[in-house]
Amino acid sequence: MSKIFLTNPKNLSRHFLLPVLSLLIAAGSAMASNLVKPLASPLEGRWDITVDVAGKPSPSWLEVRHSGNHTLIGQFVGFSGSARPISEVHFKDGKLSFAIPPQWEKGDKDLTVEGTLSGEKLTGTMNTVDGKTYSWTGVRAPSLRKTTQPVWGKAIPLTGGNEIKGWHAEGTNQWVAKDGILKSDKSGANLITDAKYGDFKLHVEFRIPKGSNSGVYLRGRYEMQVTDGKGLEPAVDQLGAVYGFISPSEMMAKEPGEWQTFDLTLVGRMLTLAVNGKTVITNQEIPGITGGALDSNEGEPGPLLIQGDHGPVEYRNIVITPAK
Repeated sequence: MSKIFLTNPKNLSRHFLLPVLSLLIAAGSAMASNLVKPLASPLEGRWDITVDVAGKPSPSWLEVRHSGNHTLIGQFVGFSGSARPISEVHFKDGKLSFAIPPQWEKGDKDLTVEGTLSGEKLTGTMNTVDGKTYSWTGVRAPSLRKTTQPVWGKAIPLTGGNEIKGWHAEGTNQWVAKDGILKSDKSGANLITDAKYGDFKLHVEFRIPKGSNSGVYLRGRYEMQVTDGKGLEPAVDQLGAVYGFISPSEMMAKEPGEWQTFDLTLVGRMLTLAVNGKTVITNQEIPGITGGALDSNEGEPGPLLIQGDHGPVEYRNIVITPAK
């Protein structure tokens, strides 16, 4: 009988394979029923935060997501510096807390954040690395996703001539205009457009000396890095990056002292950028505000801001084409 059993495929299937398959299916079902599925936390998502710094509202930002079955992680943007990872966000009974080490701040303590979730709002306190404590509030950040393509309006030149029109300085002004060039010879105030914009296309030309640094803030919230990046690898803090969030695919920097260009389109959070004629970011989402933003009101139009507090820089031929 055993000889027939081994040489008869039908008997082999009937008497051996089917029982084994039944056992495997049963075991798989038991294992599946014992798996722990990650539970969505009401804290998960992106939060636009406003910090009360001695009576002055200062923008911040938080993202929380789950990692595996039990752990919440995230990233955080303070009112200075860039996005920083959070190794664990503690959340229980509506209370949250996390700590991150110093970045550019002066101090050797961790930055610690505590808060309470109530509905769709957060409130809490923030202890900085230099030992100061501030209160803060947070609301869910808007998705800004668009269901239709924008219709573009008329191109608007924002530079030209020998005077500064349509801009104001954030502080004591060191900017001068000459022959259509906006020039800052030293670190000083940032320059901000009087007008605010939602979705737009933008052309910018800039020139920086060796070792200098600047940036163009879209809606006053998302910094496009302007650096002396010739010969460097692409990075989230170098030329063509969305500071702390998105690295360009290639480093397209020219030599210091040469005129360079940005051509970009911003629709909602979606960004496409060409540096010196080469597309280096293609329809990527900007997660949230970057350090140094004017505010965290992401659902609202905002101005352009050109950074003048990091060294000498020149800009010309800034042209914006807003969506209608």
